Amino acid sequence: MKLNFTTDSGIGSRATLGLIVLQTDETLESEFAKVLPKDGVALYHSRIPMCNEVNSDTLKQMQIDIPNSAALLPPALSFDVIGYGCTSGATIIGPETVRDAVQKAHPEAQVTNPVTAIIAACEALNAKKLGFLTPYVPEVSAQMREKLEASGHSVVAFGSFEESEDCVVAKITEASILEAIESVALQAECDAVVVSCTSLRTTGLIKEAEARIGKPVISSNLAMAWHMMKLANLSHNPSEFGELFNLSSRK
Repeated sequence: MKLNFTTDSGIGSRATLGLIVLQTDETLESEFAKVLPKDGVALYHSRIPMCNEVNSDTLKQMQIDIPNSAALLPPALSFDVIGYGCTSGATIIGPETVRDAVQKAHPEAQVTNPVTAIIAACEALNAKKLGFLTPYVPEVSAQMREKLEASGHSVVAFGSFEESEDCVVAKITEASILEAIESVALQAECDAVVVSCTSLRTTGLIKEAEARIGKPVISSNLAMAWHMMKLANLSHNPSEFGELFNLSSRK
């Protein structure tokens, strides 16, 4: 017996989002699940090959793999926004190159990444003088710092855990990250502190961090989630995720 059925617009009635996650990343999917709205918003993940050692050479390799990873997102869907979830990778490869690589598989999608999102968040918060916290080895941190300064911002304070293994970065405690944010903020007067790297856990500490230092904290994960929602015209302002998410509610 053949049964009749009807169809609707699917899970993503408000927005369809894609996220390319590093093979080694243990943090990003959990963080996004806490931040994004649930009703009518579909989020699909794809993984991209990446070894555990984070350096310029391993990050450059991802440029080759981005189109294939993007193509593993459901091909029948029209994506509103796709995010490439690697701050250091976007720095080394370049945001425009990342965008072009993703759009080879999904030309209809807007594309963002943590670097582009952080810069957009700094502009939205009018943050020009930045404290900058990374987990990276010096060569990677230096290139990220150059990218921020090339966008018209000045890095006036800096600190790094200088850890090259992604699996270790994912296990850095929130207490350690909070202490590091405070340490960077105390170095010099700044408008905001940027916490770079999608492997660092920040959703659970952002309000406490901002309360301690008295200024916004912009993390890779929260900035990219915010930017993807902005590009998809999603109205959602969870106050527990800091000043960035309170912007539209103050207008």
